[in-house]
Amino acid sequence: MGNRRPGTVRIIGGRWRGRRLPVPDTLALRPTADRVRETLFNWLSPTIEGSRCLDLFAGSGALGFEAASRGAAEVVMVEREPQLVHSLGEQSHRLGANVVRVIKSDALLCLEQPGTPFDIVFLDPPFGFEMMSEVCARLQAGQWLCPGALVYLEQALATMAPSMPHGWRIDREGRAGRVRYMLARCGEPDQ
Repeated sequence: MGNRRPGTVRIIGGRWRGRRLPVPDTLALRPTADRVRETLFNWLSPTIEGSRCLDLFAGSGALGFEAASRGAAEVVMVEREPQLVHSLGEQSHRLGANVVRVIKSDALLCLEQPGTPFDIVFLDPPFGFEMMSEVCARLQAGQWLCPGALVYLEQALATMAPSMPHGWRIDREGRAGRVRYMLARCGEPDQ
């Protein structure tokens, strides 16, 4: 799992580079590995500065805090587990991350509400989550995405790749251990 001490996750780049954040001991929690995050944020480097980001299954907050550290203008973290919501709030306060907002909600319920368009969306649900295609469809239908938005998808390698909404395409993808990760670009619905 990269350079991860038990119970911590390291911010790789940006203003909080090298900072370690505590991670609650939760069985379902599987923070994105350092080398995968490094690859992802290399892919995102031309667009992360000033972007609006949605971390829909925030968990440890590794992806959202990394985005904030690298200059995202706004990061909204959605998490349903109270212990993790509390931890995300504490870490945000400790870092002085005024661009981070933590919302306690189930991801699917959150997507039932009207959306505000985001430039970048992170989808890293717990392994075994079988509704990635539905989440992508709800993001598209609920107008949660700016035209040309980027959506990061991470899932177990053994899981079938999700079907993408009309107008989406996979720009980049990779594998690390038991993980498959992809970066999709969203087009207009009529493309």
